[in-house]
Amino acid sequence: MRFWTWITRLDWGLASVGAGLCLLAMMLITVISVFGRYVLGMNLIPGSYNVVERVLFPLIVFWALPLAHREDTFPRLGFISEALPPRGRGLVMSVVLTVETVVFVALLYYTGVFAWDGYVEGRQAQIGSDYWPIYPVLVMVPLAFGLMLLEMFRQLGQNVIRAVTGRP
Repeated sequence: MRFWTWITRLDWGLASVGAGLCLLAMMLITVISVFGRYVLGMNLIPGSYNVVERVLFPLIVFWALPLAHREDTFPRLGFISEALPPRGRGLVMSVVLTVETVVFVALLYYTGVFAWDGYVEGRQAQIGSDYWPIYPVLVMVPLAFGLMLLEMFRQLGQNVIRAVTGRP
């Protein structure tokens, strides 16, 4: 139980604190850039669009995914099963979650390989006139998919138990 509490806190922290700070940074960068461009007639933050596009926006999306899946706000395939009795619901949800799990295992594998290759090759993103390493952002994608898979495995176990026992 302590493990799942820690995972829940990690999901919540990434989504609320991490994505929230990225959103705040995105808003500040936008306001400062617009102020500089239209009031002062100069670019105050060179490469601000690249920072938002290549760093902040992907972090917001991938840090929020695990929590969205955990809280059932992520689009799901099992909405039809709500009308079934507990045993049928558990069976349908087990099949759906198995398919989703296979898809996300493939996503985890390929994004992990891509992130590792980005680290090994030293991939960089152009931010203004400088180049920044992009692997810290790339590693967040497999992390998000890994957290989603943990939750899927937990839900799959619950649905198998529901299918076998018929408990709601």
